[in-house]
Amino acid sequence: MRRVGLLACALVACGDASVHSVADAPRETPDAPTGGGVPDGGPTGGGVPDAPIGGGVPDAPTGGSDAGVVAIWYTGVNLAGAEFGDQNLPGTYGTDYIYPNAGEVDYFVGKGLTIFRIAFRWERLQRALNADLDATEAGRLDAIVGYATAAGARVILDPHNYARYHGSLVGSAQVPYSAFADFWGRLAARYGPNPRVVFGLVNEPNTMPTEQWLAAANAAIAAIRGAGASNLVLVPGNAWTGAWTWSLSWYGTPNAQVMLGVVDPAGNYAYEVHQYLDVDGSGTSPTCVSNTIGVERLTAFTQWLRDHGRRAFLGELAGGDNVTCRDAVGAMLDHIDANRDRWIGWSWWAAGPWWGNYFFTLEPSGPVDAPQLQWLLPHL
Repeated sequence: MRRVGLLACALVACGDASVHSVADAPRETPDAPTGGGVPDGGPTGGGVPDAPIGGGVPDAPTGGSDAGVVAIWYTGVNLAGAEFGDQNLPGTYGTDYIYPNAGEVDYFVGKGLTIFRIAFRWERLQRALNADLDATEAGRLDAIVGYATAAGARVILDPHNYARYHGSLVGSAQVPYSAFADFWGRLAARYGPNPRVVFGLVNEPNTMPTEQWLAAANAAIAAIRGAGASNLVLVPGNAWTGAWTWSLSWYGTPNAQVMLGVVDPAGNYAYEVHQYLDVDGSGTSPTCVSNTIGVERLTAFTQWLRDHGRRAFLGELAGGDNVTCRDAVGAMLDHIDANRDRWIGWSWWAAGPWWGNYFFTLEPSGPVDAPQLQWLLPHL
């Protein structure tokens, strides 16, 4: 998810938790580099009481190898809120940002969704580079992770940071690769024992050399495995990780070339890509180009996966409540369903307690489901 400006606030009135807007909400764009918690309910730790210690995902796909149709199909939704208020970091909980709540987990699990991508900010969880995780913030993340996984779902940890820390790129003098590795080593030590946790390295790296992002990703993966965690890792590409731009070069060396260099000693990774259906692929409009645009934008990437024996997860997709988007989303999910030897699933953008009338929200309106939820049910 990309805001208008990397550090733009997702709330128009960040100091007022009751007034929210999507004027500067999401997305990934191909040609313009721009920059609720569960405090009292559910488990307070990241683990599932009966989960095996050791962090493996014994019944999940090994994303980096060619092993046939996936054993687990991940179908879910992004739960946003803890990454909001990014103009005021670390900010005030309940005013600048919020975590998803137990009711949302229960609702979506009841509908048959199986995975939640939980966004949060690196700067809130680790207040200084190479420091211990902030106990209060980690407790908030523990609560929602513990509740969701105890309910039988899986959780993707999503540092929603665009490969940056306080605006400085990972791999720069201000944020060396070792700092990114330290952060992921700490997360892996904390959440690795929970086999239902998936590690999404970061949201939408962009405006950097693709080689620099690969070095950062490999440093993080090495730290995760060094911590003893064998959980599935989702590795995004450069340039907001758009599927349709995977083989292009306007942002530097293409992801299709550089990201073949991912190194995972456990062989348990998949690429994470995002794909929106508006004219510039940014997800800032509820209008889809055509009812075939989703398939058109995924086809070449799916072939790249097949050519190289790799797998991928569609971490963000969405469309506005209209017939063209309904048909485009349905056809795109049909394409993914038909290529389950290459795809391991998808997650809708987005839901969360502060979205209000955002045109992509999957939150119900009272007892009424969001219209787009009906598009997803046949693919669960």
